[in-house]
Amino acid sequence: MKKIEKISMLSISKRSLSKRILKHWEFYLLLLPGILLTVIYKYIPMYGIQIAFRDYNPIDGFFGSPWVGLKWFEKFFNNYRSIRMIRNTVLLSLYSLLWSFPIPIILALLVNQVRQKKFQRVIQTVLYAPHFISVMILCGMLRIFLSPNGGLLNELAQIFGASGAINYIDQASAFRSIYISSGIWQDAGWGMIIYLATLSCVDASLHEAAKVDGATAWQRMLHIDIPALIPIIVIQLIMSFGSLMSVGFDKAFLLQTNLNKETSEIIATYVYEQGMLKAMYSFSTAVGLFNTAINLILLGCVNKICKKISDVSFI
Repeated sequence: MKKIEKISMLSISKRSLSKRILKHWEFYLLLLPGILLTVIYKYIPMYGIQIAFRDYNPIDGFFGSPWVGLKWFEKFFNNYRSIRMIRNTVLLSLYSLLWSFPIPIILALLVNQVRQKKFQRVIQTVLYAPHFISVMILCGMLRIFLSPNGGLLNELAQIFGASGAINYIDQASAFRSIYISSGIWQDAGWGMIIYLATLSCVDASLHEAAKVDGATAWQRMLHIDIPALIPIIVIQLIMSFGSLMSVGFDKAFLLQTNLNKETSEIIATYVYEQGMLKAMYSFSTAVGLFNTAINLILLGCVNKICKKISDVSFI
């Protein structure tokens, strides 16, 4: 009986889905290009993941290369640099999340308090304009500003009595601060937009009623604006944890030097080094697969925790 009930429920759900598709076929047609692009560029390339378990040779191809099981994973974990790379990746991601995540929320709350619309638009433009600077140009700017020979920071330090110039880029201890602070400057304003859009949907009558009751701007922000932002904050937090191990390769690679490798060498730069420069395709794929698996596990765990705490989640 239970099997018959399950089969009948499935058939009913299939019929209802087909009815919804026929009824709203225009919306599903709009979804089709996105679905096709996702399948072509995201799912079909997954076929190549198998080379992480083979001794891949481009001449022999996928089917001709022999299976080696977990050989490349063992090689990675037996490498003396692996612990350092995992630590650097995790620390850089956690520090970035700790400092970068709340700042767009704070900026959105503050900009939302500006009542003159022209001034508000000017502030928004100034804040999210750095997002359109390419990573290559940003790293070039950082190298110029932090250069020991005429760099802005060293020039200011000497004005205030510093004894000598410091090459900040080559200092391993300064790499994380440079990486995170430049990321905040570049992306905080852009990240603010989604929170501002959410605040613009808050019913104005709530604020008017709170003003009549004598609520201050801070109280209205605390009891009206922040609760309205909580769902989107939780979703953004889940997405951030889902990409915790995927630290931006471009900036880390462009700012990396032989002297700061102790803190700047992350999994992404190592995969590039092994795959592109040394042509160790199977090994680099195995390392990248490990990185992706950790992201997937983190995404699932954080999604479950957020669902229990706030009842907001992806699934």
